[in-house]
Order: sequence, then C-alpha cells, then structure tokens
Amino acid sequence: MALLDLLGRRWVLRILWELRDQPLTFRELRDSCDGMSPTVLNQRLRELRDADIVKLEEPAGYALSQQGRELLEALLPLQHWAERWGKQQGEKPDGS
Repeated sequence: MALLDLLGRRWVLRILWELRDQPLTFRELRDSCDGMSPTVLNQRLRELRDADIVKLEEPAGYALSQQGRELLEALLPLQHWAERWGKQQGEKPDGS
C-alpha cells in the first residue's frame, strides 16, 4: 500500500511520465511540470529517490531507476485503458 500512497500524491505520476524517455535536470522537470512549485518538486523527487524509483545521475539529472522503469511498464495497461476510455468520453487527444 505504500506504493499506492506514493503514486497517489499530486505530481508523482507526472514526474514519472516526464522522465520516461531521458534524464532531466531539476529545471527541465520544473519547466515541464508547469504549475508545480520548486518546493513540491524537490519533496516529490526526494520521496521517489527514497523509494528507489528515481535516481540522480550527475550531471544528466534525474532518471528512472530500474525499478522506476519496471513500474512504468506495469502502468502501461492503465495508460491504454485511459486512452480508450477518453475516446469513449469524447476526450480530445490533449486530455481536454
């Protein structure tokens, strides 16, 4: 249940999504998660690092750990379900 608690925190899934393709610096992450305060970003990154889902790779920045990559793979069926559901609901591709 600790994982679900962590994943349910605001911005956590967005951070994982932004790190899906490549490491990002703190500034790049902050810019890609418009609306998130630097304090919250720092706190979420600390929580994700403590859970061994995200790691800090100097100088590249933050990246998914092996466990983080496995977690994203496990969440792919949920993403596919959400895309189908969105189409049924008449959602636009950008999520609106």
